[in-house]
Amino acid sequence: MRRGFAAGVLALVAVTAMAPAKPASHWVASWATALMISDGANYLPVEQLSHATLRQTVRLSTGGKAYRLVLSNLFGTEPLHLSAVHVAKALPFNAAAPGAIDPASDRVLTFSGKTDVTIPVGAAYTSDPVVAPVAAFADLSISILYDTAPVIETGHPGSRQTSYVLAGNHTADASLSGAVGADHWYQIAAIEVLSAPRTSAIAVVGDSITDGRGSTTNGNDRWTNIMATALNAGKPGKGRAVLNAGIGGNCVLVVCLGPTALTRFDREVLEPAGVDTFIVYEGVNDLGRLTINHPVAASEHDALVAHLIEAFQQMAIKAKAHGLKSYIATILPFGGSAYYHPDAANEADRSALNSWIRSQKIFDGVIDFDAVMRDPSHPERLNPAYDTDGLHANAAGYGIMGTTAAKALGTKNKAVHGAARGKKV
Repeated sequence: MRRGFAAGVLALVAVTAMAPAKPASHWVASWATALMISDGANYLPVEQLSHATLRQTVRLSTGGKAYRLVLSNLFGTEPLHLSAVHVAKALPFNAAAPGAIDPASDRVLTFSGKTDVTIPVGAAYTSDPVVAPVAAFADLSISILYDTAPVIETGHPGSRQTSYVLAGNHTADASLSGAVGADHWYQIAAIEVLSAPRTSAIAVVGDSITDGRGSTTNGNDRWTNIMATALNAGKPGKGRAVLNAGIGGNCVLVVCLGPTALTRFDREVLEPAGVDTFIVYEGVNDLGRLTINHPVAASEHDALVAHLIEAFQQMAIKAKAHGLKSYIATILPFGGSAYYHPDAANEADRSALNSWIRSQKIFDGVIDFDAVMRDPSHPERLNPAYDTDGLHANAAGYGIMGTTAAKALGTKNKAVHGAARGKKV
């Protein structure tokens, strides 16, 4: 063997020997939600939450051999002390046994080894891992014992899941008889699962249509739920978690309800563990609010569309800079909305925005919700079979959207791009 060649082989062997072994598993967010200040009807009165147990249920999208909980005091104005936190397998929704769990599955969470935790203002804390397997699409109940309720509550109003509050310590109780129900989440931000190497997460930033307005409470039939089911069917060892970061009434550019899509991008797309793909489906509230009180000049319509396009471009640029794949969805028709009462100018804005979405090249793919959800006879309106109020889909419509999104992400999306640009594929 030649001396140079032999030295090269030895060097390669040495480098290989020093290379770290590929991890057998990694943490991936299996469930997450978008956070905002809980106020108005979404606020739990301090006297109700103080010295009480709050039990909340969430559905995972992928499983693993261990899990941990992320709690948040993002909008709090004082440190948040939680006396105890438990997690257990939730039993199917039953009004006669509110918040029912499997007691044998109940686990006491610890934080740096302690069973209570104090979360500083603006911070999020992750629990110590619970070494116990959890299955994909498992329903988990999180029971939190408060000593004193926060004055400013960090939460998610549109949970579409019923939470329960009961005075006293009931964190390990099999059910919460006599509890008060509230269809909101509080303090919980994410559940991370120790997953197989090929498992990853998809973060979806959206408004009430992504949040699931019009879906079934406690039914887990938002379009993101349907998408997760479709993506994970028959694919053991290669899970795709879907993280719903939808906020009802949310806007891209200005503060409507909750932080704008632009300002929450880092927290809800870049921070969750294991995210490798980003989807944005927003814009209808920006479009509708432009003329909600009175008509505006054509120049304002043009400026809004241009600013939305710029904002979407910024999201794609940031996603790409962090190594993420990015997808954008076309805006659903809202011509039948009694809330926004859109006219021809609003529809022209939506059409212009959708034309740009279908033809742009900065995103890795397009999900054409408009094409599958519009009324063929009145394309400015939702298909009546999928409509609830002229703006939001029903459960059947969310089923169509979920399978459409899964198909778009389940391929290299060449067909979507080609069809959008009038090319044969």
